[in-house]
Amino acid sequence: MSERPSAFVLTPDAWATFLASLYERDDRLDVRRPGETYAPDEAVDAWALSAHAEALRSAEVDGDLWGTLDDIEETAATEDEAWSTIAAFYLARGCVLVEVQGLDEPEDWIFSEGLARRLGLGGP
Repeated sequence: MSERPSAFVLTPDAWATFLASLYERDDRLDVRRPGETYAPDEAVDAWALSAHAEALRSAEVDGDLWGTLDDIEETAATEDEAWSTIAAFYLARGCVLVEVQGLDEPEDWIFSEGLARRLGLGGP
């Protein structure tokens, strides 16, 4: 995918660091703060993060690409075309794309603007 102002490109190590920086408590996803204590069950992995994403394309988590395409009432002939259509739909609505590059398979996540900002992926 091409670079966009609403896209963040991460390396696999930066993605792992990003996931490790998050916690989930009472169905709220947020960033860990220095000096705070977090329970082990508040750790966030890709599965936990997927519950908060608008859409995703991941080797680790089944993002139901075709179901998402149906939800936005669009069609596509290939998985790449489906993802491009989904990404364009959400980005046009102010969402933020996170691309993890350097992996064998695509790892792309789309978050609402508010969530992205809270997680440090957007403006103030």
